[in-house]
Order: sequence, then C-alpha cells, then structure tokens
Amino acid sequence: MNSSVFKDFRPSSSSSRTAAAACRITGGRYRGLAQDAKLGLLSELMLNNVFFDTCVYHLPGQELLAKVIPVDNILFASEMIGAVRGVDPETGHHYDDTKRYIDQLPLSAADKAKIFEGNARRVYSRLSRVIESSRGLAKEA
Repeated sequence: MNSSVFKDFRPSSSSSRTAAAACRITGGRYRGLAQDAKLGLLSELMLNNVFFDTCVYHLPGQELLAKVIPVDNILFASEMIGAVRGVDPETGHHYDDTKRYIDQLPLSAADKAKIFEGNARRVYSRLSRVIESSRGLAKEA
C-alpha cells in the first residue's frame, strides 16, 4: 500500500480471493493507509488494476462483495473441483455453485452480465478472440 506500483504499472490486472476478503473486511484500513501515504483515493489507485472473484460460498458474502466492490471489478468464478467438493446439507446445492448467489443479488441484468462475462472479456482482452475462435471451430464440426 505504501508504494506507487498501481500507478507505475497501469493497466495491469490481477484477481485475488484473498485480497477480496481483505478489502471487504478491512477496506477502511487500506483507504486510510493510502490517504496517509498521500497516494490518492484507494478507488482510483487500485480498482482499475485489481479484480475480485466470486468464489465466496454463501449469499451474505456475495452480497457484501457486491456492496463494497464496484461491479466493474468483480469477475465470475466458480470451482468445479475446488476447495469444497460437497453438497451443503442445509440447501441441497454444491457449496461451490456461486452462480446461484449472483443470480439472487439485487443487480440489474446489465450488471450481472458484466460479472458473468463482460468484465472478464474487458480485463483479459485476448479472451474474446479465443471464445469467438472456438465458436467458429464448433460450428465447422
């Protein structure tokens, strides 16, 4: 936080579940550190460079993520064979089925489209080319 790495290396991008948890829980601390170091606003400093994934296995966590982090900085993620492979006995759903939580958020269809696809295409600029190329191959088959 006490460096100008985000200013010096724009536009880089990274996605970090750990950073997402830290920002949601201690966001005020990071804002204060940026201010004390005279680095500018945290939103201007980091949020064009840091993106947060949706590997949060419960609705309250997803709600907090969408409340604290701008929609433009949230990337959809779900682990098919990840940290938690079981089915939640309380809900009957797989723990890592994060799509259903995003579907329940009080966001517009346009904002959900950003989370599910648009942001990833923007952040990972070659992704659209790969997707369109693979669609073309699928049509030929």
